[in-house]
Amino acid sequence: MFSWVGKLASAALWLPLSLYARMNKDDPLDNDDNDPLIWSKDLEKHAFGEFSFAVVQANEVIEDHSQVETGQNATFVGVYDGHGGPEASRYICDHLFSHLIRIIHEQGLISLQALKTAVSATEDGFLTLVRRSCGIKPLMAAVGSCCLAGLISDNTLYVANMGDSRAVIGKLNKRKSNKIVAEQITEDHNACMDEIRQELAHDHPDDPHIVVMKQGVWRIKGIIQVSRSIGDAYLKKPEFALDPSYPRFHLREPIRRPVLRNGPSLYTRELKPDDKFIVFASDGLWEHITNQQVVEIVHNNPRSGIARRLVNSAINEAARKAKRRYDEVKRMGKGFRRAVHDDITVAVVFIDQCINTDIDEVSMHGFTNSTTKSVFSTLQGLKSGA
Repeated sequence: MFSWVGKLASAALWLPLSLYARMNKDDPLDNDDNDPLIWSKDLEKHAFGEFSFAVVQANEVIEDHSQVETGQNATFVGVYDGHGGPEASRYICDHLFSHLIRIIHEQGLISLQALKTAVSATEDGFLTLVRRSCGIKPLMAAVGSCCLAGLISDNTLYVANMGDSRAVIGKLNKRKSNKIVAEQITEDHNACMDEIRQELAHDHPDDPHIVVMKQGVWRIKGIIQVSRSIGDAYLKKPEFALDPSYPRFHLREPIRRPVLRNGPSLYTRELKPDDKFIVFASDGLWEHITNQQVVEIVHNNPRSGIARRLVNSAINEAARKAKRRYDEVKRMGKGFRRAVHDDITVAVVFIDQCINTDIDEVSMHGFTNSTTKSVFSTLQGLKSGA
């Protein structure tokens, strides 16, 4: 049986009701069919409930790649927020899950260690690709991606994270009349956070310019905000240094040690009945909507299309900040949209107190309508571990 145990801790934030209450037929968030840059799957089944999945493109070439893999006894979600180009995020989407399945078979156990090893194998593979490509495409050394990978098996959520994509649980607080509250599972690896700047200063005591303020934002070496990623080879190994003909990525002095940390942060969380859903999303969502706002939107609206609703809510808020009309932003083409909001990926995974026995084991990639059979079927009989 699918058992549920765990410990809950969170704090609620206030949000005006108009932003997350059930919308009427005239609400612009309910009428986005004219936005050609949004892709979504309104509601699909996974082993332990249902999920909703949506992506909006803002860049000229979409840099967010993502996947949901459904198995009879496990569910996998990956959100890969690329920067500098789509190559790293696309590579992760093509290779991380297959590494995970191979490693689970080798270890004979679904575990957090297997997820960590799969992320490391993906990082090694992408750096090998950069090494082979840099002679003809030097800027491959500046391509990178955040990596958020979540695996649900038995009664446990396993998460590996590099960068500032985020996993947040929506759970009921019975002491507060079953109010939905947010629990952030992951930490953001972003230089805007005090603890990350302190971590970088500790790792680089001989570099007073490891983090500098540029254009009102804290950036590592004045270039990048995230402190962990897959790729960004020029910030990890001297062999990938870019010359002054690429001023955006040129470092005045060769690096003595990796500027960005290797390896993901790891999290494990036992689930219980008060845990109602998990939201996995790239930072394009979280920079416009708080954790608590997100879980209240999910809780107060129908499941079908909820990921798309969250994407629309973020676009609506981004438009407000940019002093533009919502409909005006939706008419902007790819590339031009980036001035208002980033690529945004959202997967909402509902956790029900039942097991779906009639699901299809499928592999679904964001922004792609076709699906293939997932290799999750090869894990039948394997148990979960620490």
